[in-house]
Amino acid sequence: MNLMDYLPPIYDGNATMQELQDILTDKINTMISYTGATVDECFINTASKLLNRYEKIYGCTVDVTKSDTARREILKAKIRGIGTITKQLIIDTAASYSNGTVEVIEKPTDYSFVVKFTGTLGIPKNMAGLTETINQIKPAHLAYSFIYTFITWDKVEAYSHTWDEWDALGLTWDAFETYKEDT
Repeated sequence: MNLMDYLPPIYDGNATMQELQDILTDKINTMISYTGATVDECFINTASKLLNRYEKIYGCTVDVTKSDTARREILKAKIRGIGTITKQLIIDTAASYSNGTVEVIEKPTDYSFVVKFTGTLGIPKNMAGLTETINQIKPAHLAYSFIYTFITWDKVEAYSHTWDEWDALGLTWDAFETYKEDT
């Protein structure tokens, strides 16, 4: 923002007015920047400095060694988890960690359930956080496990690449297992 743009043309070329407006412009731009940063701290998706406070409010363990993203995932899962545990709650919680769709398969005779990641390939990055959150929200008598989705040979063949083309991509095995082309 440049305050000189808001003044009438009579002030163009006036060095004193230009200097004054430059000082005020600098102060206003700083204030706008701080205002934006303050507003960002009001929302868990963008908070950074206030994550400790949100973690205390929601009863989460404050662990500053974790990344802000991991801490936000834990907080969002905790917020979703307030109340009675349901299948949908577990789906929503797991989805917040995987950034994809999730299926929960109930096994009542085994007193267990399976969390199947269907919307993303591979193992989600913050599995330790997801495991901790599920342990906090699930009934104590239920066991659980995870099923991860990886690329299938049918999908590999559907891409119609030769083995030389696959080699040229320079993928590690982990990257190959989660490979997905933009369509």
